[in-house]
Amino acid sequence: MPFTEVADRIWVRRVASYDVNLVAIRGERGFVVVDTLATPAEADEAIAALGDLGPGPVLAVVNTHDHFDHVLGNAAFRTHYDGVPIHATEEAAAQTDPAAPPADHTFSSAVVIDLGDRQVELIHPGRGHTAGDLVVRVPDADVLLTGDLVEESAPPSFGADSWPLEWPQTLDLVIGLLTPASVVVPGHGAVVDRSFVETQCDELRAVAETLRDLVSRGVPEAEAIASATWPFPVDALHHAVPRAYAQLPRARRHLPMA
Repeated sequence: MPFTEVADRIWVRRVASYDVNLVAIRGERGFVVVDTLATPAEADEAIAALGDLGPGPVLAVVNTHDHFDHVLGNAAFRTHYDGVPIHATEEAAAQTDPAAPPADHTFSSAVVIDLGDRQVELIHPGRGHTAGDLVVRVPDADVLLTGDLVEESAPPSFGADSWPLEWPQTLDLVIGLLTPASVVVPGHGAVVDRSFVETQCDELRAVAETLRDLVSRGVPEAEAIASATWPFPVDALHHAVPRAYAQLPRARRHLPMA
């Protein structure tokens, strides 16, 4: 699992377990590492391989959200790099598993990490995969790291902490950060482009609109999946349905007038 350079001084390490991506961004002052993998051992292997990418310390770690496969290597990085700051949204830091040191540099909307000759922008575009998702933009390289707001190797992951009705609008904001030539690194899987993100956004919008329609028509939650056509395999929707039904007002049944 070597690092692969996908743009100027930006490398992706795609790890087989969970097919998750760790990204290293180098500037003249050092590195920013985005996501720390699912185990301390995986993080240690990534740390050892960072030395092949050029000189400079790791100046910051970023967690795109709080899920274990993106944060459980936090402790390894903090130990190896002497308390390196960890950045995340306030919500992601609050929800991070106690087994991993949570972010100690938090924000609510946007922040910039200065690497000297390049800026690394952290942006919270809204709720989607979780309530605390962020994306990482490197403007000079036209690269965007999306975390699990976008996935390539599997359908988008709806969990018990996802926001299926808001996810399309969040991705609309993400798409606004892209150009036709942008390199997009998803949380899991291969590098994609703007067109891929637009297609996945349309699919997520179809899920949200279908869920709103089912609720508005009073279709029982237990019958929702079987009552519609979906852009993703139904196995991917088992959390999306209860999340949407909990977030939307139920249709009222009106008795006929006497």
